[in-house]
Amino acid sequence: MKQEDYLQSLLSEPSKPVKDMESYAKEHSVPIMEPLGIDFLMQLLRIQRPDNILEIGTAIGYSALRMLEACPECTITTIERDEERYKDALENIKEWKAEAQITVLHGDALEVVDKVKSRGPFDVLFIDAAKGKYEQFFHLYTPLLTEDGVIISDNVLFKGYVADDQAATPRMAKIAGKIRDFNEWLVRNPHYHTTIIPIGDGVAITKKRPQQD
Repeated sequence: MKQEDYLQSLLSEPSKPVKDMESYAKEHSVPIMEPLGIDFLMQLLRIQRPDNILEIGTAIGYSALRMLEACPECTITTIERDEERYKDALENIKEWKAEAQITVLHGDALEVVDKVKSRGPFDVLFIDAAKGKYEQFFHLYTPLLTEDGVIISDNVLFKGYVADDQAATPRMAKIAGKIRDFNEWLVRNPHYHTTIIPIGDGVAITKKRPQQD
């Protein structure tokens, strides 16, 4: 914990619009990426320099707007099934004058794949939605990635409960179990290289293995 506090103390001060979104999320119990997690994601994107990003799980648009902050020239398609959060995301994107670069699709990510296809291919797939459906999202949307595409999955350590769920409620333990299954499937998948980084709430970085002749 001391190490995490130290790293967080090194983060630069966010802008007022970012602070406002973070305060709103805290006040209304909207799950957004933790400061160290979003900082790490933004740095990954600066290195990757994607042109086209697909995000599953918009919430209020926080991570989409931070990704755009890291890659000002990119285009982002993001999916949100909750109507209130979808509306909040549209408002925030409008306030940031980012409507030309961020498109929010309202619907269940398991059902809107046909709408998404026409907006690909994508250089990055960012998964941050229903934790029990990560593997389904992975199967549905990795075919829309470019050959060098990267998959980034958030919350893969889920409050520490994935490693040890003894202190978790039954509901939290169930979610942790689903994420644990996803992690094990992901790191053992022969078609991909995956590394899990213990930062924020746990971030998995996945890249397709080169095809073997």
